[in-house]
Amino acid sequence: MTRRIGMLIFPRLTQLDMTGPYEVLARLPDTTVELIARTLEPVTTDRGMKIVPTTTYDACPPLDIIMVPGGPGQQDLMEDEVVLDFLRKQAASAKYVTSVCTGSLVLGAAGLLKGKRATCHWAALEHLKPLGAIPVAEKVVVDGNVVTGAGVTSGIDFALSLAAILEGEALAREIQLQIEYDPAPPFDSGSPKTAQPATLAALKAKLTKLNEDRREVAARVGRKLGTAV
Repeated sequence: MTRRIGMLIFPRLTQLDMTGPYEVLARLPDTTVELIARTLEPVTTDRGMKIVPTTTYDACPPLDIIMVPGGPGQQDLMEDEVVLDFLRKQAASAKYVTSVCTGSLVLGAAGLLKGKRATCHWAALEHLKPLGAIPVAEKVVVDGNVVTGAGVTSGIDFALSLAAILEGEALAREIQLQIEYDPAPPFDSGSPKTAQPATLAALKAKLTKLNEDRREVAARVGRKLGTAV
């Protein structure tokens, strides 16, 4: 039987959160990857790219794996009952419930991370706690059937880890070689642990409003779930 993976897409998502994992997971044998949105109209990402959905919430068949990417638009999903009900319904029968970047906040808002270890983009990691999750500052976190990846480019690490779970390490290694995933960044600045203090401070300042918005939404949703402290 064909394995069916579904990835949510929504206005103002960060496309690499989705396209990185797509590139890996679409290479698995006997696998179909669906791009799921409210309608079949093209979805505009946070940087202006347009992505065409393949199915809608209403038409989507049962999924083996559900994945939620992140991006600024994630906040709207956290209080969208249509989206949250869709996730709960799919998660009830899915083998794996997964996310990349701030997509984990959406899983948390659906009540799917209560008591689960999970990760997120470093700048939003703290917002998992009000949603009942246990924040973990790692690139990929596996807790039972919940698999979460950290920010943006971590989606490739996430997808290779998931590929190994689904099809074995040998095939995952082949896919990594096929896509030539051999990170050698020009700067040692991809993590708050390694970035220069001035770089970290400058980016935190730019992210202040977005982070405060996320904090407010997470707190509000957490109170509704009964998980916020």
